Amino acid sequence: MADELRQWTVAGGILAREGRVLLVQNQRRNGDVDWSPPGGVIDEGESAIEGLRREVEEETGFQVQAWSGPIYRIEVEAPGFGFFLRVEAHLALDFGGELRIDDPDGIVIGAEFVDAELARLRLDGAPRWVAEPVLDHVIDGVDDGRLYSYRLEGSGPEDRNVVRL
Repeated sequence: MADELRQWTVAGGILAREGRVLLVQNQRRNGDVDWSPPGGVIDEGESAIEGLRREVEEETGFQVQAWSGPIYRIEVEAPGFGFFLRVEAHLALDFGGELRIDDPDGIVIGAEFVDAELARLRLDGAPRWVAEPVLDHVIDGVDDGRLYSYRLEGSGPEDRNVVRL
């Protein structure tokens, strides 16, 4: 079934400083706003790390010199929505620069380092497949490369349901 769906490959970056994790604020095409780690779609010909390095710099201004991971992976099958999403999340081991927003896609509108409690609040409106793995990492230290699998059921906003497999 996944072969028939539009395939998305995304990389996400976990950047931490002084016990806080960096989240970016995203404004979606429909006007909704949510929070997530920085990252994005990997362009054809890029490795996950190359794409992640580019996305993080575009979205946050930070240049990452070294990554660890993947610390977790995500798969989301959404037949009613016509896509299959694969995500690799990596931990930034060494990064520098100043926080600035310069997203060429115009999606990222803010960013901040947050503690675990604020991360939980910020991620409350994010898709389940974004929030659960990030919070497992921030709160429980999950970094073992585990796979989080989800199925997005329904075909539109009014009947969507996310099931963890």
